[in-house]
Amino acid sequence: MKLGILGSGKIVNEVLPVINQIENIDLMAIAARNEEKLQNLCQDYEIKRYYLGIDDLLTDDEIDTVYVVLPNNLHFEAMDKAIDKRKNIICEKPFTSNAYESEKIIEKAKENDVMIVEAISHRFIPNANEVKKLIGDLGDIKIVSFNYSQYSSRYDKFKEGIIEPVFRLENSGGALIDLNLYNIAFAVDTFGLPKEVKYFANIEKDIDTSGIVILDYEDFKVSCIGSKDSAAPIINTIQGSEATIEIPDALNSFDKFNLTKTHASGVENFNYNLEDKSRLYYEFVEIEEIMRTKDLNRVDELLKLTQNYMDVITRARFDANIYYPADTIN
Repeated sequence: MKLGILGSGKIVNEVLPVINQIENIDLMAIAARNEEKLQNLCQDYEIKRYYLGIDDLLTDDEIDTVYVVLPNNLHFEAMDKAIDKRKNIICEKPFTSNAYESEKIIEKAKENDVMIVEAISHRFIPNANEVKKLIGDLGDIKIVSFNYSQYSSRYDKFKEGIIEPVFRLENSGGALIDLNLYNIAFAVDTFGLPKEVKYFANIEKDIDTSGIVILDYEDFKVSCIGSKDSAAPIINTIQGSEATIEIPDALNSFDKFNLTKTHASGVENFNYNLEDKSRLYYEFVEIEEIMRTKDLNRVDELLKLTQNYMDVITRARFDANIYYPADTIN
């Protein structure tokens, strides 16, 4: 894989050391607006060159795959341009601003024989996959509760009137799409699409700074809490009639999990992750293999999951009367 990176956001500093551990990924170039930052990244992570605009990177014929790490509202446009240049795409979550954009870009990619995979870590983490295998051992699922509450330093600035992209409607921001997406995505991966979606949002300056999504699966309910304006211990539980799984970690990291049986004493502890690997390691290993082997069936499988996430997220956001500028083009 000859990789070009579009953007230099916070996640890039976490991703680059991981990419350097993986065979068959060659870091060709990175594009952003801050030249000094680009120079430092190229030096620190042996990136061959940089560009001050994404269009220049997309015209680089040596690059066959791009990793989109731009503000949320720019994902669709960047992927649209990358498809025109026949670049395969790894797109950071959230995939797009809404379900319509996701459907449109997936359709265009297939028409042009371009592979796209969303980079959302839980889908590839061993612990997360093992929990999904154990769901049948829990008996009848009754209550599921996921909570990702992480006080944001940007919220302090937000209260002072300094609004950064994560809290801007025009940048497709908010707690739902930033943090609660992980909870919703894992729920949808595990249980499928819900019958009904409700979002009870705390809204300040027109954006959701925290909130609770309720997913109704008829026989059981799922509560997904995402907060950037307050903090709480991160405890996630899947409660069944025969046993309960507890995940004492954010679902995008999934460091370990526990199982407690209803009619037996004691707690079973599990950890299938590699001790020395980042949460992002697994996704880039698998995505590299998918791209290298042109595993179109796996691409389609993952894109269906992505579309499901965006369908539920869009329904939740509209339920709370939160609308992005990107929604007006529909």
